[in-house]
Amino acid sequence: MSVVFKAHIVKYLSNFGAMEQRSMFGGTGFFYDGAMFMLLTDKRLYLRGGGTLSERLLDKTCRKFVHVKKSSTAVVNYYEITSLYIQDDPELAQLVKTSIDIAVADKKRKESLESRRLRDLPNLRLTIERMLKKSGVEDVRTFNQLAPEELFRRVQMTHGKDVDVSLLWKFAGAQQGCHWKLIEKEERDRLLAAV
Repeated sequence: MSVVFKAHIVKYLSNFGAMEQRSMFGGTGFFYDGAMFMLLTDKRLYLRGGGTLSERLLDKTCRKFVHVKKSSTAVVNYYEITSLYIQDDPELAQLVKTSIDIAVADKKRKESLESRRLRDLPNLRLTIERMLKKSGVEDVRTFNQLAPEELFRRVQMTHGKDVDVSLLWKFAGAQQGCHWKLIEKEERDRLLAAV
């Protein structure tokens, strides 16, 4: 990733308020109020879609982001806006603002603990919810308060040491709001070392 290009993006995004940056999908994710709305990777810039924003981005011929790993491919709701940024598209600021609003609203909705069950989290299903409840993790609030490795250890204590290790990564992905196969190898290794 070009350091100069990234510096330009960071400067541009400063117009929208304080942002956080984290390593995501082999690039840099940009977050507002803890909600990711933009991704920069390999000199390409992607904006999170949603609702009519996705339609607007597709109308501008923005292609969806495809994350390719060794054994799988994931298509996520992000659209390439590199050319819009480079050409200083007059609608870009409004598109970014709309994306931020959608990302923050989605995060708040997803964090509404009253309306969520464990099986509603990414990567989890009814079987895993039952395993967690049997292990003393009754709700989403408790699930989010514990580290993924602690959740995994609890499940191992009640279901035996032969529990599939992918469950550890599923817990991490559920807490991060992403599919478990998108967890970077370094993060997987760190989690595995912790159990």
